[in-house]
Amino acid sequence: MNHKHRKTLHALFAHPEPANLAPHDVDAVLVELGADLEERKGAKFAVTLNGHTTNFHHAQHDLNKDEVRAIRKFLEEVGVDPARDYPL
Repeated sequence: MNHKHRKTLHALFAHPEPANLAPHDVDAVLVELGADLEERKGAKFAVTLNGHTTNFHHAQHDLNKDEVRAIRKFLEEVGVDPARDYPL
């Protein structure tokens, strides 16, 4: 995982949640973690990682705080810990 991906991953877990993460940066991190991204109907996409699947909305601009929280919750559920697995 390159430095830019690590910074984005750590930003997803930061408190307070950032409101300026670009969707394509988060998508790149998810793919780097081994996730499969699948386009769904409308502006949705499915993310499958470590046997878990969830749906997210494709943001047009930067992710809002609720979207960041949802992605962080999903990553926590599948066992991703940036401090342990991907230190800066």
